Amino acid sequence: MTSGTTRTHLVWDWNGTLLDDTHAVIQATNAAFAEVELAPITLEQYREMYTIPIPRFYERFLGRLPTEAEWERMDGVFHRYYTEQRAACGLTAGAEDLLHEWQRAGRSQSLLSMYGHEQLVPVVRGYGIEPRFVRVEGRTGPSGGSKALHMERHLAALARAGGVDGFSPENVVVIGDALDDAVAAAHVGARAVLYTGGSHSRSSLEGAGVPVVDSLGEAVALAETFSA
Repeated sequence: MTSGTTRTHLVWDWNGTLLDDTHAVIQATNAAFAEVELAPITLEQYREMYTIPIPRFYERFLGRLPTEAEWERMDGVFHRYYTEQRAACGLTAGAEDLLHEWQRAGRSQSLLSMYGHEQLVPVVRGYGIEPRFVRVEGRTGPSGGSKALHMERHLAALARAGGVDGFSPENVVVIGDALDDAVAAAHVGARAVLYTGGSHSRSSLEGAGVPVVDSLGEAVALAETFSA
């Protein structure tokens, strides 16, 4: 990675992108499924069927939307099991070096996750990478929705804060593992690169009409080519 005059700002996703936690997510999903007597699923099934909002994902297996009571129970079980499993998860291969090199080159990056904000910040801090970001932001409000409005607020906060050279949405590249990351990027006029190591299969991601890569290193290298 070479330094230059790029103004590209990276917005990283957390779960399934920087954090290699997909297997923890599968275990937590199967625990939630057991609450409504659904059979466990495999990683391949998860990647083929995953969608946002999460109740729609559950609908694909239930054959109907979960009731409000079922959703609350399943969501609670999911987060409890995920929290237990997450402690054993590491960062995705190469992530730490990529974050360091991007920052060392004088470039800016932030983190936006649909993981609850109050849980996210100490977790990111625990992995020792919080100083790499100009802003770390998780979901506020109910779980299960889309990232689009959160992305809108995230970029607005970055613009207000200043300190990001030449900041504007067209200079932003979102790196994530879900179709929703591409939707959120398009919502604010940013670009997206999707990574196959997380929640979706490659064939599912390719339907988004944005570049799809098999490593975070490829994602960053591609983001560099988007430089204004």
